[in-house]
Amino acid sequence: MEAASLPLATSRFLSPPAAAASCSRTRSIPLVRAANQALEARKVPKAQRPSPRRNAVAEVKAAPDPVAALTRLEDVLQPQDCNIILRHYGEIRRWDVLSKVFGWMQEHDMLNIASYSSYFKYLGLSRNAAKALQVYGSIQDQSTRVNVSVCNSLLGCLVKNGRSDSTFKLYDEMIRGGLSPDLFTYSTLLSGCMKLKHGYAKAMELINELNSRGLQMDSVIYGTLLAICASHNYCEEAEAYFKKLKDEGHNPNLFHYSSLLNAYSVNSYYEKAELLMKDLRSSGLTPNKVILTTLLKVYSKGGLFEKAKELLTELEASGFAQDEVKHVMAYCILIDALAKGGKIWEATMVFNEMKEKGVKSDGYAFSIMISALHRGGYREEAKKLAKEFEDQNATYDLVMLNTSLRAYCNTYDTESVMRMLKKMDELNISPDDITFNTLIRYFCEAKVYHLAYKTIVDMHTKGHQLNEELCSEVMVQLGEAGFPSEAFSVYNMMRYSKRTVCKSLHEKVLGILVPAGLLKDACIVIKDNGESISPRSLEKFATQFMISGNINLINDVMKALNHSGWRISQETFGRAIQRYIQKPDKKQLLLCLLDWMTGQGYSVDSSSRNLLLKNAQLFGQKQLIAEILS
Repeated sequence: MEAASLPLATSRFLSPPAAAASCSRTRSIPLVRAANQALEARKVPKAQRPSPRRNAVAEVKAAPDPVAALTRLEDVLQPQDCNIILRHYGEIRRWDVLSKVFGWMQEHDMLNIASYSSYFKYLGLSRNAAKALQVYGSIQDQSTRVNVSVCNSLLGCLVKNGRSDSTFKLYDEMIRGGLSPDLFTYSTLLSGCMKLKHGYAKAMELINELNSRGLQMDSVIYGTLLAICASHNYCEEAEAYFKKLKDEGHNPNLFHYSSLLNAYSVNSYYEKAELLMKDLRSSGLTPNKVILTTLLKVYSKGGLFEKAKELLTELEASGFAQDEVKHVMAYCILIDALAKGGKIWEATMVFNEMKEKGVKSDGYAFSIMISALHRGGYREEAKKLAKEFEDQNATYDLVMLNTSLRAYCNTYDTESVMRMLKKMDELNISPDDITFNTLIRYFCEAKVYHLAYKTIVDMHTKGHQLNEELCSEVMVQLGEAGFPSEAFSVYNMMRYSKRTVCKSLHEKVLGILVPAGLLKDACIVIKDNGESISPRSLEKFATQFMISGNINLINDVMKALNHSGWRISQETFGRAIQRYIQKPDKKQLLLCLLDWMTGQGYSVDSSSRNLLLKNAQLFGQKQLIAEILS
């Protein structure tokens, strides 16, 4: 009844809920269940939900200025997030950004073990070992400095950059600091033995150390050892390690077979190589392009050129040509072996065949062929081939540039030589010892001595080791051409180089300086290397110096001559005394000379004695001279 008296609007407002409550539930329940299922379907597992940190990492990766983005998101990111960003820029080879990100992490104390390990790895790939050493040196925490992961990464960086000597010195320092090396450490160090001069001996030291630490060699260590044996021509040792690998239950892989095959190629053991190939196939492995190319090398070095050609044809028929690098390498191996075996025209035929098939060599095959023609005395043909490469290619590497330069120098093609030097500058290629020595020899033969001298100066300034025989020849020719000062400069560059020069060099330069009147410079040669100079040359120098050398240096020269082991002649003393008497103001130097002569057991001959007594008044008292002469 009360409800009926309510206003109509209020009654309408309350009627829908009331109606809904009175409806059958069979209609509402399916709708609710469907709605709940839809909500459940839209829920994302917690592990997959975007987190603030993950979003921050993505934002930094996408930012045009990653360092600014890192600074903005510093409160969100953790060191492990920064490591993800660091590795991202390493993987995409953005070396400049990589270093900036690491620098930011270093500045904001966001570094951990993984940060250093990753950074050193990418510095190795970017050829920046110096930076890696600098960063390692800045690590203050000793536990981080000797962490095996950090150390392995840094050692690997140095090995990749060919700094084997630095690698082993640093390893010794790490061991003293408390490093506990693992198998990966030894595998890295063994890789550094590959191109080391005494690499095999060093590898044996490491293996002994590995065993003493209770570590067991694995298949990776064995593979590296086999490669070291191959690179240092230890074939029997390689065979022994291959057998030991099998005896210990390891299954050799293609790398192991390839390394042993390489060891056989050094000594052309083709029969052993063929047996090894049978063993490889019987073990269930299929030879890959590396294996077959190495077998071709074995045949080529063994002089089995027909077998090598057959294998090359077989390789091409099997789709081998699709791998351009391996394809050209196979041709180059065969061409080089033919040329070195005296079959230069056969090598030329294979080279022409390679060109006809359109095999791109990037200059390597051209370099081999040009060098072969040069060795065979076919200089014009070598020059023609160098010009052909130049016409067809805009880019050069240092090897090809040196080869072409030598071909042009040997035919005295000055225009082409200058063009090669200009190309070197344009391509920003740094010359090496071969470049410098080729140019020095060319300028010398062309009698352009001032250019030969400038090239030697440039070579020395850039830190290259001078070729003593070549520079000695240039030195003599500079002297003969009237450039004694430049000759003496070349002598000094060789003398102050790290290695000991030939003793005859000192006498050669003395023979240039004395006739030219450069007695002060000659005096330096006598003082430093008088014992290496013949008595005849010493006497020529002494005679000339006593006549026209600096009078103030006479006594020093006398002492240097005496120190060299040469017994000074009475004529030399006589000339010195005459020079002093002509200069009364030098009487004190004369008295010192006479006193020194007495101490060394020298006497004054009669003519010099009479001359001294005759001019005794110059010394104040005749009695003083008489006492000295007595």
